[in-house]
Amino acid sequence: MCVRGIRGATTVEENSAELIRAATKELLQALIAENSISLEDVISALFTVTPDLNAYFPASSAREIGWERVPMICATEIPVPGAIQLCIRILLHVNTSLSQKEIKHVYLHKAASLRMDLVT
Repeated sequence: MCVRGIRGATTVEENSAELIRAATKELLQALIAENSISLEDVISALFTVTPDLNAYFPASSAREIGWERVPMICATEIPVPGAIQLCIRILLHVNTSLSQKEIKHVYLHKAASLRMDLVT
């Protein structure tokens, strides 16, 4: 096993705690399913949100699905003009036997436009 980074992103329609919570859970569950991640193999998680999202901490959504012991932090993306809005991004650090080519990064909703090369 080695440490790998797994990326994901999603978007919401508005700055709402309920929508941020649901979208973060959806993205985490997709990352887990696509990469057969065991919670014990998650080293840490970095969540970022665009500056227009401040109604809820995405890391709190992870705790709601059992990630109580995973070190996590939330931060704000830099406000690049013309960048996608209402976006939640995740970088997971995991122990895995998957190669970099086998890792499945997940981009949902409008965030799929961020990495068209990775969206299937």
